[in-house]
Amino acid sequence: MLTIKNRTIGVGKPLICIPIMDTTKKAIIEEAKNLIELGADMLEWRVDAFEQVTSLNAVREVLHELAPIVKDVIFLYTFRSKEQGGMCAMNYEQVYDLHQVAAESGIVDFIDVEYFKDDNVNKEIRTLQKKGVKVITSHHDFYETPSEEIMFFLLEKMAESGTDIVKLAVMPQSTEDVLKLLSETNHFHKEYPDIPLITMSMGKLGSISRVSGETFGSCITFGAGKNASAPGQIPVKRLRQILDAISG
Repeated sequence: MLTIKNRTIGVGKPLICIPIMDTTKKAIIEEAKNLIELGADMLEWRVDAFEQVTSLNAVREVLHELAPIVKDVIFLYTFRSKEQGGMCAMNYEQVYDLHQVAAESGIVDFIDVEYFKDDNVNKEIRTLQKKGVKVITSHHDFYETPSEEIMFFLLEKMAESGTDIVKLAVMPQSTEDVLKLLSETNHFHKEYPDIPLITMSMGKLGSISRVSGETFGSCITFGAGKNASAPGQIPVKRLRQILDAISG
């Protein structure tokens, strides 16, 4: 279990993380303030949506202005690649540099690292952790839901890296696919109870997976603020109502 900024990850209701998908510095800052007012447990800056993402100095400026805003909320920094549902394409070295800027900022709690993008990813995870940030290793499949065996393999492989949290998002083609994802979430959570886990079945069909984490073992769920970052995200106010009702 991780406790960051007085929030414990992995016990009880999943924490609600809301992505910031705006393209300009001004809009990013305004949206961060709005989302905190909505009661977000965690904010995710999707830096791949930022129109100046190729400028490290521009990224630093945004992080500097976000610092006082996110001081009391968990802050996740994510560059999502085009191949995994992101807004732009960059090579591994460029993304690595973006991660280093975030780690050195002193305000980022988590950095999302796409695990199966490069052979040096384990080394990068250790480097980021040494700089004082936690790492979420992730894999997104926007086309299908792999077999149960492959999903468990992906989660286990990410866990072996020494990461702080593992994340798997898949696209269902049937209700059976949703059940497979929930089953493997429960399976992995029982086999590795000390490794925090985030899973989701995307799209409308998979919406149940975004509210059932307390039952099956997923510790963070992603809700929608002004803009969703993935299909099937539930608006944050409604999401909190559902989680409260389920938890009782």
